[in-house]
Amino acid sequence: MIMSTSHSVPTLDNIFLAAERLRGVINHTPIFYNAHLSEQYGANIYLKREDLQTVRSYKIRGAYNKMASLTPEALAGGVVCASAGNHAQGVAYACRKMEVKGAIFMPTTTPAQKVKQVRLFGQEWIEIHLVGDTYDDAYHASMAYRDSTNAVFVHPFDDLQVIEGQGTVGLEIFKDADFKIDYLLMAIGGGGLASGISTVFKQLSPKTQLIGVEPEGSPTMHRSIQEGHVVTLDNIDKFVDGAAVRRAGDITFDICSKSLNQILLVPEGKVCSSILQLYNEEAIVAEPAGALTVAALDLIREDIKGKNVVVLISGGNNDITRTEEIKERSLLYEGLKHYFIIRFPQRSGAFREFLNVLGPNDDIARFEYVKKTNREQGPALVGIELKSREDFAPLIERMDANRVVYEYLNDQPDLFQFMV
Repeated sequence: MIMSTSHSVPTLDNIFLAAERLRGVINHTPIFYNAHLSEQYGANIYLKREDLQTVRSYKIRGAYNKMASLTPEALAGGVVCASAGNHAQGVAYACRKMEVKGAIFMPTTTPAQKVKQVRLFGQEWIEIHLVGDTYDDAYHASMAYRDSTNAVFVHPFDDLQVIEGQGTVGLEIFKDADFKIDYLLMAIGGGGLASGISTVFKQLSPKTQLIGVEPEGSPTMHRSIQEGHVVTLDNIDKFVDGAAVRRAGDITFDICSKSLNQILLVPEGKVCSSILQLYNEEAIVAEPAGALTVAALDLIREDIKGKNVVVLISGGNNDITRTEEIKERSLLYEGLKHYFIIRFPQRSGAFREFLNVLGPNDDIARFEYVKKTNREQGPALVGIELKSREDFAPLIERMDANRVVYEYLNDQPDLFQFMV
């Protein structure tokens, strides 16, 4: 990994220089007052819309600033990165803009839509290598490529120039806000964005509460700060792909551990509910990492009452093929969808009797059953969707009263992931 040796920490001066480099390259994204969220939380909620950025995320800032900081001699050897998401798009766009050759390594499991976007942004200036099944496989392949060429590795977060590029988000927020910012919420994956923004705000607005937000299934920075050193998580939930990393950066850990006032952990299901809320109420297409901060508002509801709160929507690269999964995770989190294995007596009328157990607003959303010969009972996978969380307890009472033989799956994650 190639790091800058010109300074050991990101500085406000260098973030101002990064803003100059990025002038004419990126969009100066707006801050909008959001009436719905403000009413919901009794606060003044403002959204910083990095989903409206050139590549629909803030990642272009760090990638371009890193590459623009390199000498012509270094750029002559090209650049290389590993990513399955927004960083790849940012590097690809920077390569085309600067006319620099780039090699981008992505897992073979990367959705075709994302690969197409990277190719669209980079065009003839990049080559895409699909390697292995995981990000780690792509990363190791990119390292081997770097070692065998003169290419410079562009790290997605643990690099000073990358951090300073991301810090320009903070400069824009500070300049555009004509009000005192009490709280600023930002997503954390590897920590580059939070490190850059906190560098700005610790100097220009030190009383602002800086709140980092991580997915509950990938609490990398939270765990590292708890333990006092960078930790590598063995297993993570990769659903919030823009913020799901197994290991935070060394530079970013040092900055975040000193600068952030708090890190909030948000369940992935709640993130899905926020994605749907933003789309249905605001016509905002947010990716899971982009909706993290909105989902976190519930966790500090009492603290932010009457306060001015800036919420960073970090990206909008949401794959439309994930829509059904997003709806499913949201329903499960909200307590509106429940799965059972139900053992029906193998006789006519058994299913009709079960329908009488359902409430007037209960709906069978999934039913899988194969009749077994010479068996008294046949198991079926049944998914029931409710109108209200409060309808669940009465449903269970009616099932018990009617002696329905069932096994509840929602609270059995090991079994649930194979069945649903």
